[in-house]
Amino acid sequence: AAALPGRDRRARAEGPRPPRERRPRSCASASRRCSARPWPGPPSPSPTAHQRAVRHFWGALRDGGALYKGAYEGWYCTAEETFLPPGQLAERRDARGQPCKVSLETGHQVHWTKEENYMFRLSAFRDPLWKWLRNNPRAIAPDPFYQHVLRWLEEDLPDLSVSRERSRLHWGIPVPGDSTQTVYVWVDALVNYLSVLGYPETHGEWWPAAHHVVGKDILKFHAVYWPALLMAAGLPPPERIFVHSHWTVRGQKMSKSLGNVIDPFACFGQYTVDGFRYFLLRQGVPERDCDYYDEKVVKLVNSELADALGGLLNRSTALSINPSNTYPCFSESCFPKILDSGETEGTGRVSAEDYEFVASVASLPLQVAGYFEGFQIYKALECIAVCVRQTNSFFQRHRPWKLNRKDPAEQLWLDTIIHVTLECLRVYGTLLQPVIPHTADKLLSRLAVEPEERGLSSLTFLPRYNGQPCPFEGRQLGPDTGVLFHRLEKPGQHQTETKKL
Repeated sequence: AAALPGRDRRARAEGPRPPRERRPRSCASASRRCSARPWPGPPSPSPTAHQRAVRHFWGALRDGGALYKGAYEGWYCTAEETFLPPGQLAERRDARGQPCKVSLETGHQVHWTKEENYMFRLSAFRDPLWKWLRNNPRAIAPDPFYQHVLRWLEEDLPDLSVSRERSRLHWGIPVPGDSTQTVYVWVDALVNYLSVLGYPETHGEWWPAAHHVVGKDILKFHAVYWPALLMAAGLPPPERIFVHSHWTVRGQKMSKSLGNVIDPFACFGQYTVDGFRYFLLRQGVPERDCDYYDEKVVKLVNSELADALGGLLNRSTALSINPSNTYPCFSESCFPKILDSGETEGTGRVSAEDYEFVASVASLPLQVAGYFEGFQIYKALECIAVCVRQTNSFFQRHRPWKLNRKDPAEQLWLDTIIHVTLECLRVYGTLLQPVIPHTADKLLSRLAVEPEERGLSSLTFLPRYNGQPCPFEGRQLGPDTGVLFHRLEKPGQHQTETKKL
């Protein structure tokens, strides 16, 4: 048998306190610190409602024959309130110089302990889990983690200890009908996915259309234990489980002892919420650990948001280029449609490179939607960044500031260049809304794109090129609210400049 590993940091720091007593303080603190977030998240169930959900879930496991009482023994860490497997232990010496075993992660001493607990028949769910995953290859993404779970299922699945003696863990939810046992914290915590949806009464509106986003270190709990528990309780597993890796700092694991833990809330103030979100999603590759350092954030965000995207908007809407401050007309004679897909030569002022660039932007919405759906947001942002660079090259290549507005032919071409550029910016702003909502809103408002015109499903690019009407053509642009995204200072730059002054 195996215990569900879990770590109750509060127990180590403060000693036992009931969950009801803990929640208001932690929730209020989190609410204050996360006030910059655009979406507050789903409402938390009341402690009473959650406890009722846990008791009902436990009853479903019991009534389905998935629980039995049995003896469990192993290395127990009192400070962490968990049994630890041999692979998470190390040999040390205690204060008296005697050899002892400790937790590899925390250094806390462990003791060999034997106790009677309720066990979950995980071993009976190996085949159902295998069948579920084989029939749903997209259930766990990205694929390397899906393959990892399949390898786990090739091994034996020992039954799990899912309760603790009440004398050892007295602050949790008591096992229904047995006041000597406490429902183990991981089972209690996992049921939150259901209780927040109104389980056992109203969860059916959302479940199982749930997408979990979890760290790779808790993959087994979410991709093996949790689906098995759900099956045993008569519920289907979640629709999808997205798994992400970890962030290191200059090649080292984040650690309080090393003093290299990054405070995301400090980063919000330093890089803005949008800037920090963009960096994490642009650089975060779910399949592998990614490295963080301040200089990398500044370089990436300045290059792609401040310079490439912000500079393009500024140049294409400047009064010196677009004195009428409108979404100018597109000229089909200046930018004729290529009917033969194999044709590579340009027509008139338009080069073959221009046609390739327009084709890239036209295919972008479907590409991005596919990457978002597959939890590969970094690939979606890479595609957008490439197209932004292509648009800047297009604008620079044709030098609209050099064109003579008094010449009707030149004016048509000037308007077409600006129209194509603004159409590109509209597409980028729409696609970037989930990633940098504030910046995207600012960009789309400058282009006078109304809220109801910002949906992905109805997004079309350059309709006039395809002979369709463009609803934005001739529309007055929105107010100029200044720089789209201010350049970030290099770490220590402000202090250096202050000293010079």
